[in-house]
Amino acid sequence: MSIITLRESITQALREEMALDENVFIMGCDVGLRGNPFGITKGLMNEYGEKRVIDTPISEAAFTGLGVGAAIAGMRPLVEILYADWITLPMDNIVNTAAKTCYMFGGQANVPIVIRAPFGVGGGVAAQHSQNNENWFVHVPGLKVITPSTPYDMKGMLKSAIRDNGPVICFEHKRNYSVKGEVPDGEYLVPIGKAAIRKTGTDCTIVAYSYMTYVAEEAAKELEKDGISCEVIDLRSLLPLDYDTVMESIKKTSRVVVVTEAPLRGSIAGEIVGEIIDRGFDLLDAPPQRLGSKNSPVAYNEGLEAMCTPKKEDIIAAVRKTFE
Repeated sequence: MSIITLRESITQALREEMALDENVFIMGCDVGLRGNPFGITKGLMNEYGEKRVIDTPISEAAFTGLGVGAAIAGMRPLVEILYADWITLPMDNIVNTAAKTCYMFGGQANVPIVIRAPFGVGGGVAAQHSQNNENWFVHVPGLKVITPSTPYDMKGMLKSAIRDNGPVICFEHKRNYSVKGEVPDGEYLVPIGKAAIRKTGTDCTIVAYSYMTYVAEEAAKELEKDGISCEVIDLRSLLPLDYDTVMESIKKTSRVVVVTEAPLRGSIAGEIVGEIIDRGFDLLDAPPQRLGSKNSPVAYNEGLEAMCTPKKEDIIAAVRKTFE
């Protein structure tokens, strides 16, 4: 067992899967010589050569389209979008080709592509480098969407994604890259579509994912001091989403708060609350609460940036509201 950062866990997953399968290759802006802005692919070009770690022109639509075609032809491309904000550029390739090809060809063609995208608020990098746009892709049949928050989960789920025969988008929160955690030294996989319980509790369920899981855990610790026991669920995967674990928790707690860092309007928080009501309205002792960012572009100023996103105090207030 080793203690490494989430950033390092991604590098390990990429290195191991490239060693296991020569069809696995990486491409994107600055992934080769520079090793990406976060240092994740640093050194991999030296290990595997320029044909398997490909520095591309700055054209997300072009290299994502190339990746989709390579996947259909039998390769396993790992496409990196430098910032998730720019995933708007290859939307047609992702939504209309990658997600639909297997269905339209009656299962005769697979698209085993993984698209990695750093996302989320933090660091004062302004409106075009700070978006949470994971919600857009949860709406698309044919895709899988994962958002691991720990080094253990990131490595295991990314390896599962690379071996999956369909398109998977992996959203990596920039604030999580420096998070440290234990990762086994041997081979392991984490299944896509299974949530994790980060903290057990009996009074209220807090459903979160990615960076907001850590904020939720902080809130739960504060509430514990006042005698309110919260169960914190890290979804890990948004599509498919593990409603069984969510509902089992609500059976026990009878209250729920759903937290996302994305702008609340049109976010997955509303979808989760709707599903909870459909599956277990009678289990609830209080209306479900939703939390998300303000419906505003993310400011460059870090003080304004912080004002827009859910904080520990917001989650605490939402939990308390379920007891009113």
